Order: sequence, then C-alpha cells, then structure tokens
Amino acid sequence: MYQTVIVEKQGGYAVVTLNRPREMNALSREMRRELDVVFAALEGDGEVRAVIVTGGDYVFSAGMDLKEMSTLSDEEIGPFFTSILKYLARIYTYEKPVIAAVGGIALGGGFNLATVCDIIIASESAIFGHPELKFGLNPLFSPLERRVGLTKAKEIIMIGEPIGAIEALRIGLVNKVAPPERFMEEARAMAERLAAASPTVITAVKKVAAMTAHLDDKSALDLEFDVMVRLYSSMERKVRMSEFMTREFLERIRKRSRL
Repeated sequence: MYQTVIVEKQGGYAVVTLNRPREMNALSREMRRELDVVFAALEGDGEVRAVIVTGGDYVFSAGMDLKEMSTLSDEEIGPFFTSILKYLARIYTYEKPVIAAVGGIALGGGFNLATVCDIIIASESAIFGHPELKFGLNPLFSPLERRVGLTKAKEIIMIGEPIGAIEALRIGLVNKVAPPERFMEEARAMAERLAAASPTVITAVKKVAAMTAHLDDKSALDLEFDVMVRLYSSMERKVRMSEFMTREFLERIRKRSRL
C-alpha cells in the first residue's frame, strides 16, 4: 500500500516503520507525503489509540534527502519546505500519543521527527545530532527547546556535536534507554499502556501540555481545572472509576482469603 513506510496494527496501537533502508531512511518527498497520509488515516481509526514511529533496529533516519534537496530550483524551495512543515505539524499536534523508537542515528530531519513525538524510547546505540549549520540551514528549535530547555537546546543546535543515548537520557531528551535487542519491546509496552488509558483524557493532557507553556501561572492552573471539571463530569470517568474501585475491592478480598 505504501512505498516508503510499513504500517502494522496490533493491540490498540500502530507501528509506522520508515522503510528506505538503502538511503538510511532519508526523508524524501514521498516518505513525508506517506507519513502525512498514514497519520491522517490512523487518527480516524478508533482501534488505534497510540502510534510508534521507528526506523528499525539500526537507523532511525539520517535526515532529509540531500540528493533531492540539491536539485531544487528557486521556485520549488517554498513548496518543498511547506511539505516538511505539513507532516511535522501533523505529528506534533496529533491527538493520540506518539512514541519515537530510535535505534541508531537520528540526524537533522530525523532528529526533528523524533522531537515532535510525545515520548522517545532510545536504543543504547542511538545517536542524535543536528549537523544542519554545516550546510547553511537552521535546525528545528522549538520542539527541542521544550524537551531540554533553552540553553541546552542552543548548545545542541549551535555546536552540532552528536549526542549518545545515555547523554540524551541525562539531559531529558529521551524518556528511556534500552539495549538494542529490547528498545522496541519497551516502546511496544509503553504503547500498550497508553492504548489502555482513556483516549479522552490522553487528548486532554496533550492539549493542556501544549497550551500551558504559553500561559502565565494562574491562567495555566485555571485551564487545568477547567479540563478537570469537564473530565470529572463525563460518563467515561464514572464508568472507569467504578471499574477501578471494583477491582481494588476484589483484590483486597483475594488478599484476605489467602491469609
């Protein structure tokens, strides 16, 4: 169905695998277009409540397709970068949680793709880097700054030194690091947990996280409590709370019966 990505649905989540291995998953026009189409389709799929993006075990993405970029005419520059913005914005503002499972290198545009996801699970072999300044281009700053803070984001972008997985974990760039043979297992386990959560609450949390960064302290609290009131009033909350309390009660009965 797709030429540059593979889509697998399983247990409430989907895995989207970048599939240009000979080009080290360079983000071509076609790959960006297909990612946009895939995410649009999955957003409307009620069976999918979380998405994993990965490049496989050995490389996440080497970045933009430089061969493709080198042939752009002046008239093509605007539409070309608009297509980059379109697919990144699709993922960055996605209503469902998105996990980047990064094995191997994530450079330039590949690094950008990882940072617009909600959660990053990295293999111990993962390497992140922004070499764009060497080509006279600017990396994507704002998603990175939200993850690691202003001063560290400036350093990463201005210096352009590669960052290993352990250092990425230390500075808050990634959420978890796992051995190469287990990082996809960790990503799948995370997706299963997210898929089991209330989709309404997950969407609300994502919106709150995006909005509070732009509000003063009081306005941020007001927003969060407004969301809390709406969620508490929902029928879904009542059903889930009843189910939770029933499970807790039954578990206590089981423990007492074993005494």
